[in-house]
Amino acid sequence: MNTQTATNPAVGDAALSARPEWLDGLWLIVPTLLIVIGMMVVPLVGIVVVSFWTQTGFNIEATWTLDNYRVLFTPEGALYRILIVKSLWMSLTATIAVVLLAYPMAYFMAFRIERAKLIWIILLTVPFWTSYLLRIFAWKVILGFNGVINSGLKAVGLIDKPLEFLLYNPTSVTITLAHAWAAYAVLPIYVSLEKIDRSYLEAATDLGDSKWKRFWRITFPLSLPGTIAAILLVFIPTVGDYITPTLVGGTSGIMIGNSIVTQFGKANNAPLGAALSCIMMLAITLAVCAFLAAIGRKRLKAADL
Repeated sequence: MNTQTATNPAVGDAALSARPEWLDGLWLIVPTLLIVIGMMVVPLVGIVVVSFWTQTGFNIEATWTLDNYRVLFTPEGALYRILIVKSLWMSLTATIAVVLLAYPMAYFMAFRIERAKLIWIILLTVPFWTSYLLRIFAWKVILGFNGVINSGLKAVGLIDKPLEFLLYNPTSVTITLAHAWAAYAVLPIYVSLEKIDRSYLEAATDLGDSKWKRFWRITFPLSLPGTIAAILLVFIPTVGDYITPTLVGGTSGIMIGNSIVTQFGKANNAPLGAALSCIMMLAITLAVCAFLAAIGRKRLKAADL
C-alpha cells in the first residue's frame, strides 16, 4: 500500500470498489476450474493434436498431416459421412421423443402435485439406481425375438412368429436412448415450469383464455429455457453413444461412435479415430449453434409482435 492510500483510507476503499465483482468470488471456482482443465480441456487438446499425426503400421508418428481429415471427402470416407448424418438423425429423433414424453411428466409434477414433490423426483431417478448397461440389456430382453413384447403378442394370438423389426435396428436404438435419457429432460423442464408465476395464469384465465391458449401463450414460452436445456442435455451426449448401438443396434443401427471406437481399438488407427472425433464435435457444435440461432430469431420475432 502506498503512502497516499495509507494516509487516505477513502482512496483504498475506492480502489476496492472499482474491482469487478466477479473477482471477489473467483477463488471459489478455482478448484473446479483446475479439475475441468485437467480432466476435459487437456484430453480434448490431446485428441486434436493426435488427429494431425500419422499412423504408420502399428506406430504413431508425430508427423503433421491432414490426411486423416481428407479421408472424409474421399470415396473411402463415404461410410463415415453416412454414419455422421445417421448419428445426428437418430439422436435428433431420440431427443424429440424424449422431450415429447418428458414435458407432460414435468407439467404434471409442477402443476398437479401439491405435496410430496420430492418423493416424485426421487421416483423419477429410480432407473438411475441401476447400471446403464443393465437398462440397455433390459430393453434387449423386452424387444428381443423371445422378449416380453413378442411373447405377449404370441400368447394372445396376434402374431405367429416373432417381430424381427423390434431389435437390432435404428428404431431399437432410438427407443433405448429415449428411455435412458428421459430423466435428464424431465428435471430441467420441471424446474422451468415450477418457477412460473401462477398469477400470470390466473390473469390469462380472467381475460378469457382457454387452457390451451393459456398454455401456448404463457406456460410454454416461459418454460422454453428448460426445454432448450433438456434438448441440449439429450442431443449432445446421445450423438456419440456407442454402447447402446452395440448392444441393441445390430449392423444397421451402428453410429459414428462405434466407428471411432473401432479406429482406436481393432483398427489401431488412433489419428483417424481422433480426426473423426473432432469432425463429430464440430458437427455437433454447428448443429447446436444453428438450433440456438433459430430459437433466438424466433423469440425476437415474437418480441417484435
